[in-house]
Amino acid sequence: MCAMSYSLKLVLNHEEDTHRLAKALAQHVQSGVIYLIGDLGAGKTTLTRYFLQALGHKGSVKSPTYTLVEPYKINDKEVFHFDLYRLNDPYELELMGIRDYLDIADALFLFEWPSKGADEIPDPDITIDIQKSDDEMSRFVTLTLLSEHLYQTLQEQFHDE
Repeated sequence: MCAMSYSLKLVLNHEEDTHRLAKALAQHVQSGVIYLIGDLGAGKTTLTRYFLQALGHKGSVKSPTYTLVEPYKINDKEVFHFDLYRLNDPYELELMGIRDYLDIADALFLFEWPSKGADEIPDPDITIDIQKSDDEMSRFVTLTLLSEHLYQTLQEQFHDE
């Protein structure tokens, strides 16, 4: 059985819009699995940085392109930022001990380039697909959410202005 999902489309014209989306997500999402999809330079890491800062992270957020995972502890919450771009084979995740991460209760998992993780990574609670506009000034974001409550909340925050 497939859970009902909700799709929300947003246009982010400025970095401030990305910041606002990250803050809105951080207010409602403290655990679960988030997929970040988009080309290189689409803004996946930027959104992640704002999101982690909105959750309360102090300090820099670097892309785990070479390390595959960057762990954070934010207000006693475990957060793991994965970047699977350099993954050649999903089995590499097994070798790096991804099960140990996934077994942590109530943790938050962010996966950039989730398609490279295949069946080794859990299904997402939220998928954030970021596409650049032709002039690369704007971002077209499609959020696919399992939570109707979160969908309605974001809808209100971003479409009733």
